Amino acid sequence: MGAGGESFGREGRLSDITVSTAGGACRIGLNRPECGNLVKAGMVEALTNALQSIGGDVKLVVVAGGGADFCKGRDYQSAPESAASGRTAPSALEIRERMTGPMMTLYTALRELPVPTLSVVQGAAYGFGCALAGACDMTVAAESARFRLPEMGRGLPPTLAMSALWDRIAPRTIGYLVYSTAELTALEALAVGLANAVVPDADLEQRAAALVDNVCKQPRDAVRAVKEYLREAPAMPAAGRGGFGASLFAGVLSSR
Repeated sequence: MGAGGESFGREGRLSDITVSTAGGACRIGLNRPECGNLVKAGMVEALTNALQSIGGDVKLVVVAGGGADFCKGRDYQSAPESAASGRTAPSALEIRERMTGPMMTLYTALRELPVPTLSVVQGAAYGFGCALAGACDMTVAAESARFRLPEMGRGLPPTLAMSALWDRIAPRTIGYLVYSTAELTALEALAVGLANAVVPDADLEQRAAALVDNVCKQPRDAVRAVKEYLREAPAMPAAGRGGFGASLFAGVLSSR
């Protein structure tokens, strides 16, 4: 399962992302390796469209970045708030329509997806890249991976990224990442729950492929039931979590 998704069957290009599907897995790849996969205007919507368009046969979505880095964040040269081209400062409504709204829609699409998501991270996962990796249900990271929320260095509160990570890692950890703008190594990210596994760079694709294969060999209704439970149960009281789990289990068992 290479960085460009070459082991998958059907592949197409949507703006600066690639989408390929085979064997029950859909791989969505950030495809600007020459700049560390900086996310420019339009790519957030393309990512959302790709997520919302997965087929009914898909059991797992893999999010990856081509080249040396997962994603170095947003491309501020094309960002709505950028003044690089002499544009006047955008209004709050324009920022909401062109930046914050699309990002919130993407994070919602990730959480509401009926199947699990896996981020495969190498190199830099900064800003939006850190939030995207952490918002996925599972993260496998190479030893080279580095995670950071640097926005406060620009005087910008990364509250959108914080919302994506809120139930993934402890609020104290989020606060430290934001205020310090510190870079976490892959092992440090593992320790705080931002990554689930850390492997040598040379083994990253093999380890990710093994996880993909393990998920995709499971029955689709069982895979979806686990995703639904993990999404809904945290907001339930203890008794409700038990009953919800029993209901999902009975539904899967009775469908066979």
